[in-house]
Amino acid sequence: MRIVIAGINHETNTYCLEQTVASDFHQSRGERILRSLGTETSIGGALETCAELGIEALPLLVTQAQPSGIIERATYDGFKDEILSGIKNQLPIDGVFLDLHGAGVADGIQDLEGDLVLAIRNLVGPDTPIAATFDLHGNISAEMCENLDGTFACHQYPHIDLHLRAREAIELIIQMTSDGIRPVSHVERLPMLMPTTTTFTGIGEARLALMLAAEEEAGVIDVSWFHGFPYADTEHVGVYIVVTTTGDRAQAARVARGLAADLWAVREGLRAQSLSAEEALAAAQSSEARPVVINETSDNCGAGAPGDGTHLLKVMLDAHLERACFSFIVDPAVAEQASEAGVGATIQIELGGKYDDFHGQPLKLSAYVKSLHDGKLRMRAMFKGMPLHIGKMARLVVNGVDVIVASRRSQTFDIAPFQALGIEVSEYDIVALKSSNHFRAGFAGIAGSIVTADTPGLSTHKIEIFPRQSATGPLWPTDPTARYPESVSYTHLTLPT
Repeated sequence: MRIVIAGINHETNTYCLEQTVASDFHQSRGERILRSLGTETSIGGALETCAELGIEALPLLVTQAQPSGIIERATYDGFKDEILSGIKNQLPIDGVFLDLHGAGVADGIQDLEGDLVLAIRNLVGPDTPIAATFDLHGNISAEMCENLDGTFACHQYPHIDLHLRAREAIELIIQMTSDGIRPVSHVERLPMLMPTTTTFTGIGEARLALMLAAEEEAGVIDVSWFHGFPYADTEHVGVYIVVTTTGDRAQAARVARGLAADLWAVREGLRAQSLSAEEALAAAQSSEARPVVINETSDNCGAGAPGDGTHLLKVMLDAHLERACFSFIVDPAVAEQASEAGVGATIQIELGGKYDDFHGQPLKLSAYVKSLHDGKLRMRAMFKGMPLHIGKMARLVVNGVDVIVASRRSQTFDIAPFQALGIEVSEYDIVALKSSNHFRAGFAGIAGSIVTADTPGLSTHKIEIFPRQSATGPLWPTDPTARYPESVSYTHLTLPT
């Protein structure tokens, strides 16, 4: 049995200034893709399942970039053509596994994934199984689902289960081939813009429990709750419940609508509390459960923000805190300056605030260079085992606060950046970082308490500030006239002869 492995994975924040080009993508081809075996990633899970079951994996092209602006059209077309050519050269095949995101946008194509899977379906025909894993922050479209047999969004946020969802996707391909089942899916859309909501606690955890319970019903293959990606101005932005069954379309619709109705009924509980930098620091200082982790959700590189925002850091530095650290702010120029000066030097810097005025102004500081690192790390919690390269890093001491500066955009997932530079977070009272929720996978067992700072930034919870030109109707909570239900159903595509 032979299954193609491929993917284009990008979360597109359409409000970013620059387009995303080919050089922004990490590109793996052929045998290099096999290096992901053993990692807790979508590709790692697919390869592991194939190896365990004696399936020949046919790795073609897998590309992934940090969340950023709209993808340059030539870049997307090049990746798409390479995948299609690779599949054509491998025919006949028994299935296609895709590592996708769900919120990809290319110049002139609002629905990257829908465009890609349609092209693959037209190439392989209606009978070849195609299954894909998705980030739960995908904005799902008609073309996306009508051309897929399996639509497996990760259940958890932080996304600690993509390797498990990939296993389910491969297993569905096998079932279709060996047992002849023809899955059908129902897509239920809610006209909502959800703020980033973790599934580890609170309302997100409770709603996910209902979704997982619904998967236990006989005949239900999968329930995928797509939170959606609100930082995109596309016509299909929203929240979706996708239910796939072994062939009963009515069952899929019933389950999806019931779960969607429940989610709509509790939507007010999804509103995020927005604390300014000053309010977040005050809350952290008053907490008795230490260390307190302050996550600056609004400058999250994992949603397309630059990571060089200075709002929270300035407030912390002005407070002359003791036993406080910040990891990390993205500023390659300062990281290089510290590297050239060396450990023990005191340097005059202008830190952060270089992307735009929205994320704050550069901070003119005198900083002591405490330690340096090459930024080559390995992820320890989410995507465990995957390398993470954030370029030259420096640990600077400013006003008594340990400030980590890195060269490449990334959110902080776990303690690796801290430890690389000699910081033991358990010894600090306040640990600040830039992330919305993925940090919880690495800090849930460390943090005494968590406080969320929502300063001005491209991933702010205040989603009403972003203009909407493409949305086809009102969306809660920005428009109180939004109404539910809205639904549409899809079955497996039958191509014309």
